[in-house]
Amino acid sequence: MSDKSEQAAAGPRARIAALLRRPEMLAFIPALMLAAFWFGGEGALLAAALVLPVALALLRTEPARPTATAGRDHITGLPLRDTAVTALDEALAACRTDGRTTACLVLCIDEAELLLDRHGHAAWTQILRRTGERLQGTLREHDRVMRLDGARFAVTLGPVRQADLESLIQIAARLQSAAELPLSIDACTIYVRASVGFCLASRAPHGTGESLLRAAESALEEARQQGPGAIRAYSAELQRASIARDALATEAAAALESGQIVAYFQPQLSTDTGEVSGFEALARWLHPERGTLPPSDFIPVMQDAGLSGRLSEVMLFQSLAALRGWEKAGFQVPGVAVNFSTEDLRNPRLADRIKWELDRFELAPRRLTIEILESVVADTGDEVIVRNIATLARLGCGIDLDDFGTGHASIASIRRFDVHRLKIDRSFVTRVDSDPGQQRMVTAILSMAERLDLQTLAEGVETAGEHAMLAQLGCGHVQGFGIARPMPFDDAVAWLSRHKAKLAHPPRIGRRTG
Repeated sequence: MSDKSEQAAAGPRARIAALLRRPEMLAFIPALMLAAFWFGGEGALLAAALVLPVALALLRTEPARPTATAGRDHITGLPLRDTAVTALDEALAACRTDGRTTACLVLCIDEAELLLDRHGHAAWTQILRRTGERLQGTLREHDRVMRLDGARFAVTLGPVRQADLESLIQIAARLQSAAELPLSIDACTIYVRASVGFCLASRAPHGTGESLLRAAESALEEARQQGPGAIRAYSAELQRASIARDALATEAAAALESGQIVAYFQPQLSTDTGEVSGFEALARWLHPERGTLPPSDFIPVMQDAGLSGRLSEVMLFQSLAALRGWEKAGFQVPGVAVNFSTEDLRNPRLADRIKWELDRFELAPRRLTIEILESVVADTGDEVIVRNIATLARLGCGIDLDDFGTGHASIASIRRFDVHRLKIDRSFVTRVDSDPGQQRMVTAILSMAERLDLQTLAEGVETAGEHAMLAQLGCGHVQGFGIARPMPFDDAVAWLSRHKAKLAHPPRIGRRTG
């Protein structure tokens, strides 16, 4: 039978099968049963009762439909990595013949795991799909968008007459702005941040599409090291920096012992009085060659090397010493908060070590706050962690629940760990002065905290408007770049002096007389 004959025969069969799958055909089952009994007796009735429902069920089962086109992502419908490499190879080949150039950009949605955990898989799927659509809407006809792994997208530029660093920065910023537009999903406004790395064809280590794509990915990793929303270009210096970052593992232990790891302090203010209610201690590496390194550059390295316990010892010592130093300078800082990792909290001697350090500096336990992640409280299976936190709470230390709202800590867990204060995650604080949805979320957290007799602190406050709105909503304490960035001890002394003067002479509102 020819192909055309097969198609002709298949057409009527498909139409009949579709007809039999219609719901109204179920109404004929009683009539068919009666006909079987009338013409064939009880045996035919029994056979029809067994065979007919199964046959109709099989007919009603539609053939499986493919969930994705071959070579395309099943969520966004975009081409995959292989297509990106092929597109770049073709663009590079065209550029070699006519003198044009090309480039590759890689965009990544920041804090993807947090978004997935908070909003669920269905919402995350919508975020990916709509991000892909937005990126496509910003590009020219010959530019292409591909989905890489996780939350990453590749953008390949069609050959152009001229592409320099400035023009690529503008393209990267345009892609970033499109990805960061607020998303309305299930009556909830979701804000995302995106980082971008890119590489010009002239800067790629080798003249292949794979090399160009990998260079753009390296630039993206450098951007993500700098924090959410960064843009970085690939260069030979970046490649050397990546190699240098790998070498940090061998330097980490020596840095701890030589005093290169120091505590920077970020102030926390009371929204009622404006006075300093404490400082949070944050680690910085004063690297002799690379300058001041943020925690994201070296803490994972130290954790992998088993140095997190020693790091916490250094941070605790410097934090308690800072409290004494501020007192000698004439400032009464109520307390300092120190972060402790899960590995630290698993140390059976942690509570004894902290008590010994407090006695050494002759400080009351209430002057020290232990910061623990909400994810630690949510997982109550480790009895050593539970015992350590309970012992420190009984000792009189404050217990702050960091990044609150990003995990799954239950009220029972919060009570079990004797948490004193909730640190509202910065993702809820962003645009709280202008977004009613953010205001409702923060209000709900504050209402729960009030019912549980817990204090609250909002982190990540970046604007005066956010500060003012949080105070109006009833959040007790605030912290963030809008107040002050983390600073070394000496700078903190100077900042305290300026802040004290500002409180002593508040701005006058009203008309001058005389």
